[in-house]
Amino acid sequence: MSRPTNKKDLLDLSQKNYSDLLAYIKSMSDEDRNREFPAGTMNRNIRDVLAHLYQWHVMMIGWYDCGMKGEKPDIPAKGYTWKTTPELNRKIRDEYKDTDLSTVLEMLEDSFAAIREIISRHTDEELFEKKKYKWTGTTSLGAYLVSATSSHYEWALKLIRKAMK
Repeated sequence: MSRPTNKKDLLDLSQKNYSDLLAYIKSMSDEDRNREFPAGTMNRNIRDVLAHLYQWHVMMIGWYDCGMKGEKPDIPAKGYTWKTTPELNRKIRDEYKDTDLSTVLEMLEDSFAAIREIISRHTDEELFEKKKYKWTGTTSLGAYLVSATSSHYEWALKLIRKAMK
């Protein structure tokens, strides 16, 4: 499926990619689920990748809550720019390094449900009309949500598959 351009496709593709990611992880042995990735990858294991997804969900929810109140959210995060996202992603990795995989999976499940709730409460126009909300700048709310969901889950699955070879 191509990049979603309406609510139904966004809900469907985000669910499909999320389910595919979790099914792949659950099909692994405990040993493989907890195995370290090859040297050279920033996220060192599956927990790191899932914590990354979780934290980007949390940030997206924060941007949304702030922006929908008419305020200007710190995107991507306070003290960071899109250029410095590698630093932000390293900070995220380090923040969750002592959290076990099962806890991260529970956190991700909760944040996934919260993101789907945000998507569900909007119309196609509200999601995909560019410049509809001041806080999204020249893009649409849907573009942010696609990046935080379906595209991000696809990235995660590819990264994990590559690391497991």
